[in-house]
Amino acid sequence: MERTKAPNPYRVGEVCLLIAKDNPDLRGKGGCWGIVNYVGEFSCTVTMWDGEYTVRIDHLKPLNYLESECQQMQQISDRIHRLWDSGKLEAPAEAVLKCLGELKRPYLTAFEEELLGFIEEKRLLLK
Repeated sequence: MERTKAPNPYRVGEVCLLIAKDNPDLRGKGGCWGIVNYVGEFSCTVTMWDGEYTVRIDHLKPLNYLESECQQMQQISDRIHRLWDSGKLEAPAEAVLKCLGELKRPYLTAFEEELLGFIEEKRLLLK
């Protein structure tokens, strides 16, 4: 019997959970969320709190967020990524960003928003 290829089920902008499995490049990333920014035939490129990763689709699990929730997560991702790319951060700031990259919900609590805002504010003052 001939096998038919299943199409890649993911779409750009979708929020997914990374499953590290046997991929050493994903060590420490399992359970973190990422946003799909490229969909290939058998893989996706996802933006995570600390960079971009190209992974096979079996290393992703959809979080089934609504479109509005995906947009919220994109805004959070952009903020985290700007801070990460801005230069050397102190270890506590990096730990907060990593923690936010592991959230299992599509929003920040008031406290998390305050923490992220504080890091953004301090980062601006250091420039």
